[in-house]
Amino acid sequence: MRVGDRNYRTIWLADDGETVAVIDQTRLPHRFEHLALTSCEDAAKAIERMAVRGAPLIGATAAYGIALAMRSSPTESGLQQAYTRLLATRPTAVNLRWALEEMLGSLRDCPPEDRQSTAYARAAAIADEDVEINRAIGRHGLPLLQEIAARKNGAQVNVLTHCNAGWLATVDWGTATAPLYRAQGEGIALHVWVDETRPRNQGASLTAWELGQQGIPHSVIADNTGGHLMQHGLVDIVITGTDRTTRTGDVANKIGTYLKALAAKDNGVPFYVALPSPTIDFGLTDGVAEIPIEQRNPDEVAKITGETEAGTIETISVLPKGSAAVNYAFDVTPARLVTGFITEAGVAEASVEGLADLFPDRATTC
Repeated sequence: MRVGDRNYRTIWLADDGETVAVIDQTRLPHRFEHLALTSCEDAAKAIERMAVRGAPLIGATAAYGIALAMRSSPTESGLQQAYTRLLATRPTAVNLRWALEEMLGSLRDCPPEDRQSTAYARAAAIADEDVEINRAIGRHGLPLLQEIAARKNGAQVNVLTHCNAGWLATVDWGTATAPLYRAQGEGIALHVWVDETRPRNQGASLTAWELGQQGIPHSVIADNTGGHLMQHGLVDIVITGTDRTTRTGDVANKIGTYLKALAAKDNGVPFYVALPSPTIDFGLTDGVAEIPIEQRNPDEVAKITGETEAGTIETISVLPKGSAAVNYAFDVTPARLVTGFITEAGVAEASVEGLADLFPDRATTC
C-alpha cells in the first residue's frame, strides 16, 4: 500500500537477501522507520513489543523468524528452540501457531544443509499467500459496500472500524480495510469512523495514518462514541478484524470489539468481521471459555505516548500515583452478534455451517 510516493509491504527482505526488514509500528504515526531483523530473537522481540502486530503479520514475521534461526542453527534442536521461543510471544493470535506449524512441516524432513533456503522460500510464500488472501477479502467485501452505496443513491458510505485491521496488520491490503480500498478504487464515496482503540491507540495511530496515506476520508473518535453514532444513523456498516475465531463463529479481537457488536445489534447496523482462513481455529467451539486472552503490561493503560509541539516524542503518565491498572488486550464477540464473515473464499454466516461450507477440508479434519 501507499506511503508517500512509494508502495510498501509491511515485511520484506533487505538487499542482502537474508536480513528481514519491517516497519517499526511503535514509531507511527509520527515517525516512519524500519527495523532490520537479523536473528530469531530479533523477530521474537519485534512481535513482543508490537513493532509488528496484527495476527497475519505476526504469522509472517514468525515464519521469517524461523528462517533467520536456520541461518545460525539449522539443527533439529535449533528448529525446536526457535519454534518454542516464537510461539510464546503472543498467546491470542492463532496465525502465529499456524505459520510456525507451516514452517515445521516444510523443514522436518529437510536436511540441515537445505533448511535455510527452504525456510526463506516458505516464509516468502506465507507472506505472498497473505497478500492474496487479503486481496480476495477485498473483492468479496466490495459488494457489501456497493449495495449500501446504491441504497443511498451514491451518498457517502459510513464505515466504523475498531483497532487496526489494515495493511499494517497484514503483509498488504489489510483485512477490514481491503474492502474499503477496493471501494475507493471503484469510486464509492467513503467515510470511516476510526475508534482510537485504547490503550495502545492502534486506531488513532495506525488506521488513521494508513487511511490518510491512501486518501480515504476518516474521523478519529473516542472508543465510546460508536453507539451514539449508530443511534443517530451515522454508521452504515461495522467491519472489524479478528485474531482468532472458533469453528462456531465466536470472534476474539481487540478489547472493545464486543461492545461495538452489542451496539450494532441494538441499532440494526450490520456487523461484519474480515476473516482470513488461517485465523480460524477449528479446534475450538466456545470462544469465551477457550480462547486465551492476553494480559499485557499495565503501563499501556497507565501511560500514553505522543508528539509534543516541539516535535519530540514523549511518554507521560495519565493515572494518579497508586492507582492500579489492568490491561486485557482482547475480548470475545459471540457469533450471535456477527452478521457475517468476509473471507477469501466468500461471505459466510458466523456459524459452524457457514465456515464449513467455505472451508470444508479444514472443518472436517477437526
